Amino acid sequence: MPAMRKTLLVTALAIGFVTSATAAPEQKVAAPSKAEVGKRAPEFALTDLDGKQVKLSSFKGKTVVLEWFNPGCPFVKKSHGVGSLVDTAKRHTRAGVVWLAINSGGAGKQGADLKDNVAAAKTWTMAHPILRDESGAIGKVYGATNTPHIFVIDKTGTLVYAGAIDNSPDAEGKSPADGKLVNYVDATLEDLGAGRAVRTPTTKAYGCSVKYAS
Repeated sequence: MPAMRKTLLVTALAIGFVTSATAAPEQKVAAPSKAEVGKRAPEFALTDLDGKQVKLSSFKGKTVVLEWFNPGCPFVKKSHGVGSLVDTAKRHTRAGVVWLAINSGGAGKQGADLKDNVAAAKTWTMAHPILRDESGAIGKVYGATNTPHIFVIDKTGTLVYAGAIDNSPDAEGKSPADGKLVNYVDATLEDLGAGRAVRTPTTKAYGCSVKYAS
């Protein structure tokens, strides 16, 4: 083989090898799976009212409560004003539970404005983060339909409860089913603390519909 032809062939082979070795394969980002009680809670990253990103995975090894939130919703106002949400978050966060409120209201929808959420946090002395999900993507992954709508994730990252905050759909604790008020977050965390299966893993959430953008 002539020297010039041999040199060109070797060069072409070398270039092809480098290209194939360095070219990054096309990667597709998988959409989060739908939340399901008994399975791992879907990951998310949302920003709080100060613009700081909060990721669910950063709380690995901790029990996490998610509260779908809308400060303009009458049921949320009642529950935080006189009902079960008055002190539930405060009591459990003192015990090491992580509590995250999530607002999935779209821009321009009831309770979605930043200033309304800042004002609500002050009014109800909410020390835990309020996260903004304006696209509604995370709310839909979790199947959040109402405000309030509660989800409890255990220390292994498993979703163990989804539903209402309590069994009193007036949001004031004055009309409990069977005449006895049951705070489902308290009951769920009591079961987890005792090392037993959650006795009531799902209930029907009540309240306002989540004000998704679409």
